[in-house]
Amino acid sequence: MSETATTDATLRSGPGRLLVAVYAVFALAATARGTYQLLTRFDEAPLAYGLSVFAGALYFVAAVGLARAGRTSRMVALVCVAVEMAGVLVVGALTVFWSAGFPDDTVWSNFGSGYLFIPLVLPALGLWWILTVHRADRS
Repeated sequence: MSETATTDATLRSGPGRLLVAVYAVFALAATARGTYQLLTRFDEAPLAYGLSVFAGALYFVAAVGLARAGRTSRMVALVCVAVEMAGVLVVGALTVFWSAGFPDDTVWSNFGSGYLFIPLVLPALGLWWILTVHRADRS
């Protein structure tokens, strides 16, 4: 079995598959919730709802990047997960110290407390996965 085939099999089974599945679920949840809120309550908190849709899009692209082997997929996933980590840290801090700017929650509010802090832990796991397992695919 070639190194690429071994890496591809590693990315598509076990913990890699679970990580991709969690990213896909969060992509669906954040995008659906944010889109619904934007369409029905835009005037209440457009920034918060827009950030949820943005987070959902990041989760989706990260899931695809994590699921695929190859240098380009790894770089796409790395950028998405890094932006996600920055987003959850910045938005989390803003919602703690400037709650008036966020009249309603986003997926990243209070560091993801409304989602059991999974939005805070997920990018850390994603970065670890990309920098260890995905790195084995580097040519």
